[in-house]
Amino acid sequence: MRRIILLSVFLFSTAFYAQSLEGSWKLIEKNGKEITDKEVIRIYQDGYFAEGAKKSGSNEFLWAQGGEYESGDYTESLDFHTEYPEKVGETLDPKLTFLDGNNKIEINDVTQDEIWERISDNENDLSGNWVITGRKRDGELSRMTPGDRRTIKILGGDRFQWVAFNSETREFFGTGGGTYTAENGKYTENIEFFSRDNSRVGASLGFDYEVKDGDWHHSGKSSKGDPMYEIWSPYAEAYNP
Repeated sequence: MRRIILLSVFLFSTAFYAQSLEGSWKLIEKNGKEITDKEVIRIYQDGYFAEGAKKSGSNEFLWAQGGEYESGDYTESLDFHTEYPEKVGETLDPKLTFLDGNNKIEINDVTQDEIWERISDNENDLSGNWVITGRKRDGELSRMTPGDRRTIKILGGDRFQWVAFNSETREFFGTGGGTYTAENGKYTENIEFFSRDNSRVGASLGFDYEVKDGDWHHSGKSSKGDPMYEIWSPYAEAYNP
């Protein structure tokens, strides 16, 4: 049975189990109106969330936002927001109602609602929130410690989204996302939105991957066709605020 979450103005959340949020979600209704002119996807994984939106039909990128979240008495701390960068650094405590099957839980007073429907809660060995910590160029591998300026890639519920941003300056550098598969060392991304160039929407990119000592080693060719080798580390371990 599909689970539906009903949320308020800004975002949705849960008052009970953090695990119930892990995976991917699609916005299907806002303020009593069905969402048909845009596609808004949100991923929750490892205490972090990312959201990307595009216009239906034209694949025009609309917005992205995300950051850390706390379960229980739900709060969100935004690291990036393309529409409202002034909200970066704020901690939000959204009012919400949410439905899970026949269960209904209301928190505070709800006057505006968003309904989110679960897409998937599937997991694989790349499910998680990752931050880039290494790149190989001209045969030489350089490592980095991510700080205010960082690039993340969050994977959950068969969906991925990468985001490059600076949480200190509130700058946003780019994002993209869509569906993915990861099996037997082969990782494939199917691009469904791309902030820098929506002509890349619809492309599928294949890579080799291996998880070594907890890090994700990622190799293949970029969306521009250039060879690449990257190392991604678990965000909670590698990010140095």
